Amino acid sequence: MFKKILIANRGEIALRVIRTCKEMGIKTVAVYSTADKDSLHVKFADEAVCIGKPASIDSYLNIPHIMAAVEITNADAIHPGYGFLAENAKFAQICTDHGIKFIGPTPEMINSMGDKITAKETMIKAGVPVVPGGEGLLQSVDHAKGLAREIGYPVILKATAGGGGKGMRVVWEEKDIEKAFDNAKTEAAASFKNDGIYMEKFVEEPRHIEIQIAGDQFGNVCHLSERDCSIQRRHQKLVEESPSPFMTPELREKMGEAAIKAASAINYESVGTIEFLVDKHRNFYFMEMNTRIQVEHCVTEEVVNYDLIKEQIKIAFGESISGRNYYPEMHAIECRINAEDPYNDFRPSPGRITVLHQPGGHGVRVDSHVYAGYVIPPYYDSMIGKLIAVAQTRDEAINTMSRALSEYVIEGIKTTIPFHKKLMKNESFRSGNFTTKFLESFKME
Repeated sequence: MFKKILIANRGEIALRVIRTCKEMGIKTVAVYSTADKDSLHVKFADEAVCIGKPASIDSYLNIPHIMAAVEITNADAIHPGYGFLAENAKFAQICTDHGIKFIGPTPEMINSMGDKITAKETMIKAGVPVVPGGEGLLQSVDHAKGLAREIGYPVILKATAGGGGKGMRVVWEEKDIEKAFDNAKTEAAASFKNDGIYMEKFVEEPRHIEIQIAGDQFGNVCHLSERDCSIQRRHQKLVEESPSPFMTPELREKMGEAAIKAASAINYESVGTIEFLVDKHRNFYFMEMNTRIQVEHCVTEEVVNYDLIKEQIKIAFGESISGRNYYPEMHAIECRINAEDPYNDFRPSPGRITVLHQPGGHGVRVDSHVYAGYVIPPYYDSMIGKLIAVAQTRDEAINTMSRALSEYVIEGIKTTIPFHKKLMKNESFRSGNFTTKFLESFKME
């Protein structure tokens, strides 16, 4: 097994990886920016190396600094977590070239799924359902108009190198397509240094349901069932759960089989996620593949009793997986606790946490890196923790979550806790009657 793993990330995911490494008897190295010197992942790692100034480009995205930290600590593997360099094929290749194991898929696998056009073509060849749309990138506004007429409105423009809702525009009428085309290309270029965009049919009233998969270097692939990620704001997930209240056993088998086909098509090695849009008739379409661990991985861990980080490390070391599929035995709901003001358009709220009391009790899990006195820096993603409630049924899980939220006290900054409290009482949410558009009509007043 690996002797020492450097975690090329920060915050709760870095701490999450450190915990599993400790249980496996593996030494850990934390890297941190000057803004994160007091973060818990720095305190609990066996070693810690400062890699730069607060800005991500000077620290967590600074590959030479990270590789220097690997060299001076003699780490033999790197875990990238999620975000930052987790899906950066160049970084994965540099690790390989220097004899350092990148705990994730190969650069070729990352590239094959990182470009949305290539990924879609791969899925079509593998027999995985995809959203109707044009082949290749849009070359001009006139090209976009002609294709939209063929597909039929509404359509959606997407950045080929995109993610997180960047470079994405929904177009309902032809008169709006030129502005949407220009805006999508501009945002894509600014966000990804790639202004390529493509078009798909916009699926109305969709669910966002993803299938967790794992694959090893011996060709074995399994799925670990689904997570429903439909509660989201501006394409950013806020709540995830498993199993999906929209799921049926038949649909789970079909989507699980499609996810295995998708992963097998690129000989996928590591844990990953196949994301689908599911319409109101339960037709599902491939959306993208995430070639990394995801924020919401702990939802799956709780319902199938499976440590995905441990499995990811074991696969990277060359061990095989069992090959069998896993199905939910419990119900889990995760609320992302962000340093944002839900009463003020979710504006970021960095600052010092003056009081902190985290909930506990049966069926409650908190993954977080903050503590009383900790200062939330303004430079990174606003998520400060994840609250997970687990129970035998969905109703019980919602009740457990409501109870846990009522115990969660964070003072000194604004958080999304009030939003989640209100959501847990919402009848449409409690009945499972929601789509990705749910929050467009949800009011905090």
